[in-house]
Amino acid sequence: MTIEELIKKAAELGISLQEKQIIQLEQYAILLAQWNEKMNLTAITEHNEVVEKHFYDSILPLAKTSIAGKVADVGTGAGFPGVVWKIVKPELEVSLIEPTGKRCTFLNEVIQQLGLENIHVYNTRAEEQVKLERQQYDVVTARAVANLRILAELCIPLVKVNGLFLAMKGSNGNAEAKEAKHATDILGVELEDTQDTSLYMGDMRINLYYRKVKDTPAQYPRNYGQIKKKPL
Repeated sequence: MTIEELIKKAAELGISLQEKQIIQLEQYAILLAQWNEKMNLTAITEHNEVVEKHFYDSILPLAKTSIAGKVADVGTGAGFPGVVWKIVKPELEVSLIEPTGKRCTFLNEVIQQLGLENIHVYNTRAEEQVKLERQQYDVVTARAVANLRILAELCIPLVKVNGLFLAMKGSNGNAEAKEAKHATDILGVELEDTQDTSLYMGDMRINLYYRKVKDTPAQYPRNYGQIKKKPL
């Protein structure tokens, strides 16, 4: 997918990418390629693949629902979707939560080089961040982090009541949603919408939109070892 194709597909989704945003995305792709030579940021390195599988994939959920206010991207890695959301919707206040220090160094460099404001990098795990910011976010998202039963417990405690938990999944998304229903019920969210779509070259994407309908019980999240060993 070329940048020109991205502009066209984004427009079809109702998202108009301006010249400044295109320049920032191009700069981001260059930094990703440069830094990926010295650390493992992504297995996807070819420019047109980055545009499709990182940029376009990150933009897709923005067409489906209103992403606004204070946003957290859990396990952001190299910044997807959080940095892309910030570029496309500069009015967002974005928190990038990432436990790997080297990736945080990269993210801070991207923020500086692209001149992004009101975006914060937290070198921590979600279950630690929730101790500081429990139920403080309008939207919490995660992409390619963990199975939904695990992911739900890491993310949902950060979401405000009436806020949104957006799980960005591949072709197994609907099956994961069924398996995770017990967990999502306990944690206080209801599945509000599903976006079944595909990338430019046909890879399936299923984005799950959960609305927070009640407070998450205080005992969640547990520590990561417990979550992984015995998911809800």
